[in-house]
Amino acid sequence: MNAAQLEELWDLLRIPSVSADASHAADVRRAGEWVRDLVRTAGEAELVETSRQPLVIGEIPASRDAASAPTVLVYGHFDVQPPAPIDLWDSDPFEPEIRDDWVFARGIADDKGQLYSVLRAAIDLANEGALPVNVRVASDGEEEIGGDSIVEWVERDERGADVCIIFDGGMERRDIPQFCTGTRGLLAFDLFVKTGARDLHSGMYGNAALNAIHALMQSLAALLPRDGRLPEPLRQGIIPATPEEQEGWSMIPSGAEMLGEAGATPYDDRAADEFWLRTTAESSVDVNGILGGKPGLRNTTTVTSAEANFTIRLAPGQEVDAIRAAAERLLREAAPAGAELDLRFDGGTPASVVDPRSPAIQLGLKAFEKVFGREPLLVRGGGTLPIMAAVTGKGMPVVLTGVALPESSVHSPNEKLPLEYLTKARDAARELFLAFSDLPRR
Repeated sequence: MNAAQLEELWDLLRIPSVSADASHAADVRRAGEWVRDLVRTAGEAELVETSRQPLVIGEIPASRDAASAPTVLVYGHFDVQPPAPIDLWDSDPFEPEIRDDWVFARGIADDKGQLYSVLRAAIDLANEGALPVNVRVASDGEEEIGGDSIVEWVERDERGADVCIIFDGGMERRDIPQFCTGTRGLLAFDLFVKTGARDLHSGMYGNAALNAIHALMQSLAALLPRDGRLPEPLRQGIIPATPEEQEGWSMIPSGAEMLGEAGATPYDDRAADEFWLRTTAESSVDVNGILGGKPGLRNTTTVTSAEANFTIRLAPGQEVDAIRAAAERLLREAAPAGAELDLRFDGGTPASVVDPRSPAIQLGLKAFEKVFGREPLLVRGGGTLPIMAAVTGKGMPVVLTGVALPESSVHSPNEKLPLEYLTKARDAARELFLAFSDLPRR
C-alpha cells in the first residue's frame, strides 16, 4: 500500500470503536460512518439502524454490465476489542505505529486492517473501470460482543449474492494462506438439579439421601466423550472432513505443538494425533462451570441443590434442534431416580460448511496463488462464527480467510500485523474480485 492509503487506514484505526464499552458507543458509530464514507467513494452506502449499533450496507456496481455480472458480498466488522491492560502495550493502541516492519494498533488484524484491504481492492478496481463484479458491503460494529444484527440482516435480505468474502481470519504458518471451509456451531445450557427440601447432616443422611452434586455429576457424565468421541446421539449428522481438508492438517502445527504451546494436558493418549479432527470436524462438550455446596469450607452436609453450565460445539452438518433434544434425553436418562432436573437452553448457533470443490473455492484458490505463490490450505475452524452460518444457510459459498498470524496478538496487547500483509491482503482480494467474474450465477 502507498503512503496515502496507509494514512487513510490510520484514520480508521485511530477511532476507539470498542463495542464492549458503552462509553465508546459514539466511537463505534463514528467508525461505521467512516466505513460508509469510504464505500461511497466508489458506490453507495448507508447506515442501517438496529437495536444496538448501526450496520453499514452498501454497493459498488460492476464497471460494465452490472445487471448480468456476478455479485460478491463482503463482510467485515469495524468494532474492536478493549485495549486493556493498557500498561502492557508498547505504544498507544489507537495510534498506529510501524516497528520492525510490523504495524501495531488495536484492530489492525481484527478486523479493521483486513476489512480496509478488501474494500480498498474493490474501490481501486472500480476507479480503474475494471471491477467485473457487483460488490455488496455488509459490515457491523458488534461482532466483538456477539451481536446478531448482521445475522438478522442476512436472514431478511432477499437479494443475496453469488459468493461471500470474509477477511477476518489468518494463517497458522507465515506465507501459507488458509481458507476456512467450515465452522462449528454452539449450544449453551444451564442445568439445575434438586434432590430435597434442604441440605442435611451427612453423618445422619449421607449415602441414604440423594446428593444433588452427585446427581449432577452422574447426569453430566452421560454427555462426555469416551475414546475421543462423544456419545453417538451427539454425533448425528456430522459431515466428515474431505480428503483435501484432512491433507491440510499435515501442513499446520501438529496437535502436540498446539497442546504444548497452550500448556494443556492431553485429554487422552490419542488427543494429540487427533487434535484437528476433534477440534474442527467433530462435536465436543465442555462443562464450563459447576456450583454446589460451600466450596472452600469443611461443611459436612448432603447437598440438595446444584447447578452447572455447559456448551456443545456442533460439527458441520449437525442441526441445533436435533442435538439439543439428544443432549436433554441423555441427561434425563442418566439422572438418578428422584432427582429433579431443570434444563434451560440459552440459545444455539448453527454450524457451517463450504464444499471445497465448489467453483467459488476453486477460483479463490487460484486467485490467492497469484499473490502468495501457493494455493491456500483448506482447513475447517473450531470456533463459531454466526455470520458464516447465516450466509451458508442462504446458499452462498464463503471464502473465509485472512492474513493474521499466531503472533499477531489478536484480542491481546500489542496487536500487530506485518506491513507487507496489508498489501498482500489487498492484492489477494483484488485477484478474488477478478476471478469471480467467471463465477456461475445463482
